[in-house]
Amino acid sequence: MKIKVFTDGGARGNPGIAGYGVWIVNDQGDKLYEESRFLGIKTNNEAEYMGLIGALAWLKDNTEDEEIEINSDSQLLVRQMKGLYKVKSPHLKELWSKAQELADNKKITFKEIPREANQKADALANLAMDSKQ
Repeated sequence: MKIKVFTDGGARGNPGIAGYGVWIVNDQGDKLYEESRFLGIKTNNEAEYMGLIGALAWLKDNTEDEEIEINSDSQLLVRQMKGLYKVKSPHLKELWSKAQELADNKKITFKEIPREANQKADALANLAMDSKQ
């Protein structure tokens, strides 16, 4: 079985009111998990990483040796997780390290997708931000 993960994080203002959304489905498109979480005041990139960490934490507890495809519309996050971009920002380094640790020993591929292909996770992230407006 292949698991598809869609994550999105956002901040209204940068930094500003932030939240993330996670949408996880199996290869038939059946929902396995969803999460919408308010994060307080964060940057957009922090929210993106926190969404990824939320997804990876769920995967760690709920999967074994499945193939996992992580989809994000954040070019920075995908390219940093793939090792194509260095993580220069000190506040992102800690989040990147946590994500790497959670991804260790998993069969994960990271895909950069257009925003239009990430509507479920985007809606969940907006729901989280709307809950605290």
